[in-house]
Amino acid sequence: MTTKVQRQSVIVRLVGEHEVTSQPELIELLATKGIDATQATVSRDLDDIGAVKVRVASGNTVYAIPEFEPDRLAPLDQLRRVMGEWVAEVAHSGNLVVLRTPPGCAHVVASALDRSRVEGMIGTVAGDDTLMCVAADDNGAGLADQLRQLAGID
Repeated sequence: MTTKVQRQSVIVRLVGEHEVTSQPELIELLATKGIDATQATVSRDLDDIGAVKVRVASGNTVYAIPEFEPDRLAPLDQLRRVMGEWVAEVAHSGNLVVLRTPPGCAHVVASALDRSRVEGMIGTVAGDDTLMCVAADDNGAGLADQLRQLAGID
């Protein structure tokens, strides 16, 4: 069984190696790697990883994964989905907030947070399963509460 993170990693690699013009084509490429996925799953995965359609020299429009784009805002519902799926724990000390995720997921959460420009947060630093958020002032407790709410953690 392939995890969501593993599947999304394969999608990023496939989109980088092939001119993928459609979701059905991507589903076929995933199948060649032994990964069964539905169109709905692939659609959500492409959204989660920030894939966009771009026109290439051949005239085709293909999926691409842009490099980090600090000016691209993540919609609040996408942030809630990412936080709800992958944030297991939120703790704080001073102006620092630490979030725990499953292995390999911290960078996805950090990217979504950075792109969403959460009020009162300067930025994030991500490891494998832990990320640190820096509050703009000494109110790490307030930022932690806000992040817990986004993640659906009581």
